[in-house]
Amino acid sequence: MAKTRPAKKSLDAYTIKGTNKVVRAGDCVLMRPSDSDKPPYVARVEKIESDIRNNVKVKVRWYYRPEESIGGRRQFHGAKELFLSDHFDVQSADTIEGKCTVHSFKNYTKLESVGADDYFCRFEYKSATGGFTPDRVAVYCKCEMPYNPDDLMVQCEGCKDW
Repeated sequence: MAKTRPAKKSLDAYTIKGTNKVVRAGDCVLMRPSDSDKPPYVARVEKIESDIRNNVKVKVRWYYRPEESIGGRRQFHGAKELFLSDHFDVQSADTIEGKCTVHSFKNYTKLESVGADDYFCRFEYKSATGGFTPDRVAVYCKCEMPYNPDDLMVQCEGCKDW
C-alpha cells in the first residue's frame, strides 16, 4: 500500500513564540538568520500551515536588501530600503522574531518618524536575473540620481545641484 503524505492544515494566524503578536497571511515579518551577526531577514507571509504534528510552517516571499542584490547598494538606496523578490520559500514559524511594516516609498517619505521596524520598497526584484520592476524611478536633480529618503534635500554629490 502506498504511503500517503500527512495532511497539512491551513491556519489563519500564528502567535510569535514568547510574544502576544499575531501573524497573518499578508503580514511582513523579521526572520532570524542562521548567522547572529547579520540583521534579520524580512519576508511577507503568503500562507501559514501546520502538519499532523502541529509543526507550523510559513510560506514566505523574501525581501532583499540592496547589498544582497546583483549590483549591490547604490548611493540612492535608503538605509531601510528593501526589494520585494520573486524568491519564495517555506520556513519554520519558529524563526519569526517579530513583525515589521514595509511601506510604499510614497508612504515612507510621509512618516512623522521612522521606527526600528519600518522599511520601504519601491522596486520588485527578479533574483535569477537581477532585473528590477519598475526599471526606472523618479529623479530629482540634473544628474538624474533617484531620491534617497534618508537625505534631506541637500546638495547632490554628483552634480552639486540642490
